[in-house]
Order: sequence, then structure tokens, then C-alpha cells
Amino acid sequence: MGERFRGKVALVTGGSRGIGKAIAKLFALEGARVAILDVNEKALLEVSEELSEYELYTKVANVVESQEVEEAINEVFETFGSVDIVVNNAGVIRDNLLFKMTDTDWQTVMDVHLKGSFNVAKAAQGYMVKNGYGRIINISSTSALGNRGQANYATAKAGLQGLTKTLAIELGPLGITTNAVAPGFIETEMTRETAKRIGITFEQLVEASLQGIPVGRSGQPEDIANAVAFFADERSSFVNGQILYVAGGPKA
Repeated sequence: MGERFRGKVALVTGGSRGIGKAIAKLFALEGARVAILDVNEKALLEVSEELSEYELYTKVANVVESQEVEEAINEVFETFGSVDIVVNNAGVIRDNLLFKMTDTDWQTVMDVHLKGSFNVAKAAQGYMVKNGYGRIINISSTSALGNRGQANYATAKAGLQGLTKTLAIELGPLGITTNAVAPGFIETEMTRETAKRIGITFEQLVEASLQGIPVGRSGQPEDIANAVAFFADERSSFVNGQILYVAGGPKA
């Protein structure tokens, strides 16, 4: 067990699986008390059992609902006495080409990624401002640069980058930094869903993706967790408003 985040409280949305779970686990291993918000109750129970030896708070909450978010973050504060690090990781995909994309496909992705991150950041910043310290890390994506079949997702992830830079300006003077990590191809449940959507096996998707990744391997959730930890580190106080592409090469 490390000590990098000893004494800190880290909140991760969508932290029951994939990238979010890897982030929550790294914080726990590095000494933080960890709170996870997710809509997947079954997955929350599983991660609670896996991380049972650490100080952990979990709650079923929908980040799209501001009241649920406010109540959950207040409970985190009452449980652990602080809210120091927030990772806006909760996300969904509703991929389709533009002419096939429904209003619901569009709005669901906008709501979870953008409204959800707004709700969490707004609720958490009050506690951070009082403490004069905070780290907000948003999970964007290389899709923010454009990706076929993801007009909704790409737009939402690009919007998160704008939110990141704006919060960096507004909250920076108050001791709170805001940055974003933009993953490339990462092996998660979400990318498995992508393979299913386009009608190929996951192994075929991985093989095709490797052709454009200079380091010659696909990304793992732990790769993103390590990048998040850099932004969350107390020593990263002069890093603010940045987008870090974690994609195995210089081109996202």
C-alpha cells in the first residue's frame, strides 16, 4: 500500500467497472478513502467486496439527477469529513451514424457526460472551496477529436474539455485544479460493446486498433488510473486546465 493520497478523500463516479474501478482501486491502494457513485447496484456490491479491506463508501446514484448527487456528496462529507478529489468518469455510449441516431440516443449521452459532470463538480466544489483545496479530473476521450458513429459521444467529450478549462479558470484561484484525461483505445466493457455494435469480435477490434497505436499495445484501465493520479497528486498544483491524451502515441 502506498501513501500518496493518505488523508485524502476521493470520489469517483461510474467507479464500479472498467476505468472507474481501476481509478478507485488505485486511490484506495495509495491510502485515500474512496467514495464510488454508480447506477449499477450489482457492480457496486462486487467492487465493495473486492475493496473491502479499504475505507470505502458506495452509493447508487444517478449523476444526471442533481438532488441525488448533492445528497450523495453530502453523505461522503459526513462520512469522511472532506471531499478532496473528484473524478467525473460516469459515461454511456449510444453509438450510431447520424441519420440513424435518435433524439434519445443524443440526449442520454449529453445528460450523463455533460450534465452529470456539471452536477458533480458543482456539488463538490462547495466543500473544496471551504477547504481551500481540491482536484477535479474529468474523463474525456480521443473521440472528442471526432469519431465515426459517435456524433453524440464525441460532442459530449469535447464539451467536457471546455468545461475542464473553464473550471480551471474559475476555481484555480481558490486552490482547486481541474484537468482532464482523454483515453484512446482502452480494453473495457464499453469497447466490448463497440465491437458488438459493429459486428466483429472484441479480439478483431483490438487487432484493428493496434495498427494505429505506436507503442504496439492497447490500453488498460490502469493506464488511465495512473494519469488521473498524476493530476490528483498534491504536488501537481501548477498543472491546471490541461487535457492529457493517453493513447499510446502522439496522435489521438
